[in-house]
Amino acid sequence: MDVLPDDLTALLTEFGRHLRLGRNRSAHTVRAYLGDVRSLLEHLYARSADSAVRELDLPLLRSWLAELAAAGGARTTLARRASAARTFTAWLTETGRLGVDPGLRLQAPKAHRVLPAVLGRHQAEQAMLAAESGAAQQDPMALRDRLVVELLYATGIRVSELCGLDLDDIDRERRLVRVLGKGNKERSVPFGAPADTALDAWLRAGRPSLVNDNSGRALLLGQRGRRLDQRQARAVVHEVVAAIPGAPAMGPHGLRHTAATHLLEGGADLRVVQELLGHASMATTQLYTHVSVERLKRVHDQAHPRA
Repeated sequence: MDVLPDDLTALLTEFGRHLRLGRNRSAHTVRAYLGDVRSLLEHLYARSADSAVRELDLPLLRSWLAELAAAGGARTTLARRASAARTFTAWLTETGRLGVDPGLRLQAPKAHRVLPAVLGRHQAEQAMLAAESGAAQQDPMALRDRLVVELLYATGIRVSELCGLDLDDIDRERRLVRVLGKGNKERSVPFGAPADTALDAWLRAGRPSLVNDNSGRALLLGQRGRRLDQRQARAVVHEVVAAIPGAPAMGPHGLRHTAATHLLEGGADLRVVQELLGHASMATTQLYTHVSVERLKRVHDQAHPRA
């Protein structure tokens, strides 16, 4: 990796601040975009030690993507890097560093939309029963793990949203959870009786055993009493699902896919599912209809005498 000159390093830092404060992008997106733009600036700097951002043009952007493609970059990665470059050149244009935005004409291969792995209804039921069985001895960690999988499946919320929940975000009377999603958009998502039962057990016999001065108002806690982090939540889901025969390997996002698919298969309206999941675009939610259709085709092929 080339060492960037101070002016380009400072520019990268300023762009990161723009993404966080001006565009309200998530920490994950900021990290990914900064890595992509650093790669682009290194490509620019490699052409000449005197290269400046005003020399960023369409041929250079294309040569950068071509170099990544030649190195075996996946279509999804190329698509994301092109998006990062377009965001960067748009910002350079807005701040007067470029006279014309070359990113407007930059295209990248469209990412393949891979159908997500989901649990069947029976597999999902087995996973919830496994978590319930593990919590039967009233061990605080097992009670928490049961609530993690129950809430993820019941609501379809993101793992970041789950770990960010506070006690005040739960409306027990109406069985609603208040979620702060992407772009700081707030929404309320209902949950059913099984998740409520798991929640009651956690609040009675689990959380009080772990809570300490570092806990604050966090709903879910780690072993040391701090707010549960996403890595721990992923490990919980992986472990529970791995115990189910024939189940695909998955983490929290797989349970989110599963919840959405089962809602649609149960007759839920697409727009309702969009609202529950917190999708800004209907196109994202429509991916789950393809999952349902693919499953329907598989069942038909296996069961219909003239399939």
